[in-house]
Amino acid sequence: MKNFEGMTDEQLALLYVGGDNKAFDELLSRTQSKLFTYIMFVVRDHDIANDIFQETFVKAITKLQMGQYTDSGKFQFWITRIAHNVIMDWYRAQKNEHIVEPTIDNDLSNLRGASILDSYRETEIINEQILIDVKKMMNALPTPQREVVYMRFFQQLSFKEIAELTGVSINTSLGRMRYALINLRRMAKDHKIELALQM
Repeated sequence: MKNFEGMTDEQLALLYVGGDNKAFDELLSRTQSKLFTYIMFVVRDHDIANDIFQETFVKAITKLQMGQYTDSGKFQFWITRIAHNVIMDWYRAQKNEHIVEPTIDNDLSNLRGASILDSYRETEIINEQILIDVKKMMNALPTPQREVVYMRFFQQLSFKEIAELTGVSINTSLGRMRYALINLRRMAKDHKIELALQM
């Protein structure tokens, strides 16, 4: 059995293109958690996220087998771009691309913010409430704004990378971020929510 431990994702992808199915299994295990978290953040429905995740990997396999992947050093970026396109296709099929209806059972609980909280219980309670409020407000943002906020703050992508991934100009990415921040501030003000964590 081949040891893939020291190999990059790109090397694994090229091994798979060369016929090594085990290389793809390793690639899947390395990327699935991060990719599923991204999809789940955008669509906020576990069943839909599963469908999109599976379709993303089917498309990735097809593209790999057709030789449409070259080692650019950015496999994660490449597969996230495929996921973005699958998500946008799904939204178009639903004909409600601009309508956001937050679900009751998913308020971004898959993101962990607890590590930044203090050990003091009172401060902890306040900070927990702030994070709950922020997650609720994030869920209320239109999909393109929520997506750019996630990519920027949780994946730490540059606006250039966000623009490439989402197929829009850098100015559009910046505009979506600007409107997301405006919307978050407005929601915080309207609901008298304090957004500063207690230290």
